[in-house]
Amino acid sequence: MTTDERLKELGIELPAAPAPAGNYVPAYQSGNLLFLSGAICLVDGEMTHTGKVGESRDLAYAQEAARVCALNLLALAKSALGDLDRIRQVVNLSGFVNAVPGFADSPAVINGASDIMVEILGDRGRHTRAAVAVTGLPKDSTVEITAVFEVV
Repeated sequence: MTTDERLKELGIELPAAPAPAGNYVPAYQSGNLLFLSGAICLVDGEMTHTGKVGESRDLAYAQEAARVCALNLLALAKSALGDLDRIRQVVNLSGFVNAVPGFADSPAVINGASDIMVEILGDRGRHTRAAVAVTGLPKDSTVEITAVFEVV
């Protein structure tokens, strides 16, 4: 089954790849590694998830925000590669959670992204990871995630 067929089976439609918001590129391939810039909770030019976890937002909301970021990363990869089947492995996700000081559940938030990567890509979606709480993110996004993919 192709990745596009798997997305269809799951009822998931990838958003349009987000455009860069500054003087950087959204994706850069070096050898067989594809580096993806940070993806926030932006779909079709609109923020889907904003606010701090532990203040105005709860864990379930933040996990959904992480899922949106992961789908944006896949959209960026598809835009850069032309075909998601070129992803050999998700190597790393680095997740940042907009949270109140002392928030200790960043790994549980970023599970929203990790889980959807594995759900879509199977074993190719398993990866190393960082999950860090921060006191602010661009556009007050609840989550931001960067990625490194091994590609063919």
